[in-house]
Amino acid sequence: MKRSVAILLSSAIALSIYSAMPAATTAAASQQSAAQSGLIEAGVNLRDKPSMSGKVIGFLKKGTAVQVLEESNGYFYKVKDAKGKTGYVSAAPKYITVQGTATKPEASNEWSGRVIYGVNLRSLPSTSGKVIKMLKKGTRVTILEESNKSFYKVRTDEGLTGYVSSSNKYMEISGEPASQPSVPANIKEQVDQVIRTGKKYLGTPYEFGSNRNTTTTFDCSDFVRHIYKEALGITLPSDSRKQGAWIKENSQPVYRISDLKAGDLVFFMSYKGSSASAYKGIDKNSERITHVAMYIGDGQLLQTYSVKSGGVRIDKLSGSWEHRFLFGGSVLQ
Repeated sequence: MKRSVAILLSSAIALSIYSAMPAATTAAASQQSAAQSGLIEAGVNLRDKPSMSGKVIGFLKKGTAVQVLEESNGYFYKVKDAKGKTGYVSAAPKYITVQGTATKPEASNEWSGRVIYGVNLRSLPSTSGKVIKMLKKGTRVTILEESNKSFYKVRTDEGLTGYVSSSNKYMEISGEPASQPSVPANIKEQVDQVIRTGKKYLGTPYEFGSNRNTTTTFDCSDFVRHIYKEALGITLPSDSRKQGAWIKENSQPVYRISDLKAGDLVFFMSYKGSSASAYKGIDKNSERITHVAMYIGDGQLLQTYSVKSGGVRIDKLSGSWEHRFLFGGSVLQ
């Protein structure tokens, strides 16, 4: 009798385990399907956070298949490779193709907001984002995240989600998010604002390795980084080589001086002489970036490069500067 009871109990337990297995498998499959498939189109760095300042933790070669776990912001995807390594890669189409739409991260901290001056709701956290709708004064929104230094991701009461300027000119927020400078409505106005900001520092002394938290001195990369941050709230990487990499990953680099536009960052190799012959036969693709300036139009550079030169100044993009030119590109899209 005892043996019969034991057999019945064993059968019941086995049956319950078997019945539970399909549900567990279904749940796992559901989690798997939440991730989208992606294909790396060009070699790209895998970083530990969704920013160019994130530490490089790997490199994904062209042709690598990945799972796209979420679209972390307008510029990076969170991905997982075949070995299970997780990190963030540039969302630029030249680096990755995604099948379907990546899932959005859930908001971890929400504030209430009220529009105090009509503002555009955009598809991206940038003034280049498509305008979804104009939010009128008095519109109530839920702030889902501070997407970057200049934009909040918000949700309206009618369920629309997008990005609005985080300037306190446009939004009144409950809570303590930091207020940001007003961002002009179009790229030309933004560029003009950056150039005006840069020119007010004309004559500021040069110092190699200058303090990034002051404006008493600048080196070349500190100068262009500061004026974009002050004018538009955009924080670029801290040195010229990283800034060059940022342009290549987030913009469209140009390799002809004639293609430069006002506001573009311009990158140069080391000085080898004042004549064109001193640069003959040099493979510029293998040259190291040693200087960055900002092109302001009309063949002119706004830059700083030595103590003897007098600090921040305006120069012609000619002579040795023309020979040393590697590439340039826009910070704004």
